[in-house]
Amino acid sequence: MKYLQERAILAPTLQMVELVNDYMVSLNYGQEKSYLSSDTVCMSDHSFTSLGHVHTPEFLNSIKSSGIPNHSITFKVGVPVMLLRNIDQSAGLCNGTRLIITRLENRVIEVKVLSGKESGNKVFIPRMSLTPSDSRIPFKFQRRQFSMIVSFAMTINKSKGQSLCNVELFLKKSVFTHGQLYVALSRVTSRKRLKILCYNEDEKITNETTNVVYKEVFSNL
Repeated sequence: MKYLQERAILAPTLQMVELVNDYMVSLNYGQEKSYLSSDTVCMSDHSFTSLGHVHTPEFLNSIKSSGIPNHSITFKVGVPVMLLRNIDQSAGLCNGTRLIITRLENRVIEVKVLSGKESGNKVFIPRMSLTPSDSRIPFKFQRRQFSMIVSFAMTINKSKGQSLCNVELFLKKSVFTHGQLYVALSRVTSRKRLKILCYNEDEKITNETTNVVYKEVFSNL
């Protein structure tokens, strides 16, 4: 538990994170359990009646968005996960809290808290109705699913506010937003405990990467 509590793999995009997480889960030979979500368009959405034939369950199931779990998620006992919503702040169950799965049931998942003052406590996580806030989705829908994702790796943005003893930075592609590289590097408490794997445009390992900085941000300072 302490091993997972003190380290994490960071990557710029959700696609890279899923790639790493899927590989790490495959190394766990425990019995897996998959959970499917129930996706529905919000009835208050004005586009629902005119585009009802487009918003089929299959189409809704295919949507992937930051901040909500996928339609199909697969967990195993011993796998670290991260909460995507505030559930109970008094119990330390907040957005970004890291947990480790201890038991998988049909209606709830038992987990142990990995971070914060409540570290070590066991709690039960139920399914929740989640609405993505992604502005690129031109309609509103709800996904009823366990509000957790596997967190061997996490996006750099999701790691904000966390302090880790060991950080592995996976840059299959360079960072793409202002200050993102700084956020990733500042998560680790010691330079000696930071490892970086970079790839160039030809997908070959390199020792250089781009630090994205928009000078306009500092013009009014």
